[in-house]
Amino acid sequence: MDIAEVNQIFDKFSCMRVLVIGDAMIDMYLWGKVERISPEAPIPIVSVTKRESRLGGAANVVLNIQALGATPILFSVIGNDENGRKFRRFLEKRNLSCEGIFSDAKRKTTVKSRIISNGQHVARIDEETTAYIGKEVENKLISAIKETINTSKTDAIVFVDYDKGVITPGLFRAVHKMALKKGIPTAVDPKKRNFDLYKDVTLFKPNFGEFVSGTGLTVKKDDIKTLKEVANTFKRKQNFKLIFITLSELGVFISNGVNEQHYPAVIRDIADVSGAGDTVVSVASLAVAADLSPKIMAMMSNLAGGLVCEKVGVVPIDREQLMDEMQTQKF
Repeated sequence: MDIAEVNQIFDKFSCMRVLVIGDAMIDMYLWGKVERISPEAPIPIVSVTKRESRLGGAANVVLNIQALGATPILFSVIGNDENGRKFRRFLEKRNLSCEGIFSDAKRKTTVKSRIISNGQHVARIDEETTAYIGKEVENKLISAIKETINTSKTDAIVFVDYDKGVITPGLFRAVHKMALKKGIPTAVDPKKRNFDLYKDVTLFKPNFGEFVSGTGLTVKKDDIKTLKEVANTFKRKQNFKLIFITLSELGVFISNGVNEQHYPAVIRDIADVSGAGDTVVSVASLAVAADLSPKIMAMMSNLAGGLVCEKVGVVPIDREQLMDEMQTQKF
């Protein structure tokens, strides 16, 4: 792909406004060294040398969309706690709007704490509430989303479901109905609990594990022929325009019901797969809104996901790096 074609794609992205709805969180990292095993149990002792907190979950999708040049607005629910206040400060520091963030005293702000030594994950500690948000908060969220859709240009809506309870069946159906009425493309990054909820969406993007768990089907990841068959069957059942399954080291599979393709992964030095799915759905959502071909969408998303895997921890895509990589590929 030449530089003019790449610039044309990113020029389209820079004009877009995207709503991201879902489970936002803080990703906390404790970096350290392991030099001995605990005398109390057969576990490593990590001497912490650095702590770092970042935006995660749906908020990482927002960071990726922002990094790609578009304007994202996040709608989510956090706890009325210190971590919730920290979360708002992180958004403000990144020049991101807090208008769609609602606090709920009955919930915790989700925090994933990863302990890392020598570039390897040693353990992860999750603090979270996973029950669906209450009806009152759900109605506030729906009203705020409706107000935004009715008063501002919206090029795409992305549902980021980490199974923490922000995306209720009622919220999805209400917002999806608005999107259909306005002709706004919708993208979903699903988890098991709501897997069958998502019908009639533009783009459905599970990873392989989520797809197998959500459908209950038995298929091997490297059996691409069978995967194509079961994916297309599920696509027809749920009436998606596009189903896009990420296969980690095996690349990605995409189908629009007419054309289907498997694209192998670009060989890389993988440091950490955390957050790669967020990057992929961010790129794919903008590609759908920009009316790019399924082939360009899949290959571009595949490249972006691989690039963030070269870095330790959850990080958004580097726009310039992705643009450079795209110029070296045949699309």
